[in-house]
Amino acid sequence: MKITMPKPFFFERGHRAVLLLHGFTGNSSDVRMLGRFLEKRGYTCHAPHYKGHGVPPEELVHTGPEEWWKDVMDGYNFLKNNGYDEIAVAGLSLGGVFSLKLGYTVPIKGIIPMCAPMYIKSEEVMYEGVLEYAREFKNREGKSEEQIELEMNEFKKSPMNTLKALQNLIADVRNNVDMIYAPTFVVQARLDKMIKTESADIIYNEIESPVKQIKWYEESGHVITLDKERDKLHEDVYAFLEKLDWRE
Repeated sequence: MKITMPKPFFFERGHRAVLLLHGFTGNSSDVRMLGRFLEKRGYTCHAPHYKGHGVPPEELVHTGPEEWWKDVMDGYNFLKNNGYDEIAVAGLSLGGVFSLKLGYTVPIKGIIPMCAPMYIKSEEVMYEGVLEYAREFKNREGKSEEQIELEMNEFKKSPMNTLKALQNLIADVRNNVDMIYAPTFVVQARLDKMIKTESADIIYNEIESPVKQIKWYEESGHVITLDKERDKLHEDVYAFLEKLDWRE
């Protein structure tokens, strides 16, 4: 069965632009509801896809953070090239890490890292997550259990050099968060089992932004943008964006 994969989106509305970044093994559907919510309130929103994401998992193992970072920068430049000079960024998980990296790399109006890891998980734990993603993808394709097992056995033979590179990226961003001065709203789910939740405190305490806030969502898990407190999250993100010093 052919499954319809989410696509990058560009919701064009007002002069204020927000770059929305998905997580590792995720895609634009991670942030689509947030994008639609902000669009209705006058914000232009763009969510790119990282290479190897939103496609069969076999393609993921041949990509890595350098290519994904290029996709993030391409997304930023896409907004610039469409006439948006003032850009805020909100990112989930790995997207949150990239949102922080943007904060000390290019001019950013405001930063919203959501459940962004600053601690390195072991490659084994990360690899288990990749296997879970691959199995779920094949399941959604409607393949039989027997076929899934055959394909998973083949999938496990592929070297996943991406994970070491991903660890290095997170470590590098953590070492540079004190170079961030843009207003920042740190979002963290209390029930997050994917990352160490102390990451939120590290970001909040180490960034140099004179305007910063942190909020814990007590009933949400890692993919906070799709969890039970998402409506509250949408309102909080909007309130933060409204307080930024936009020119228009």
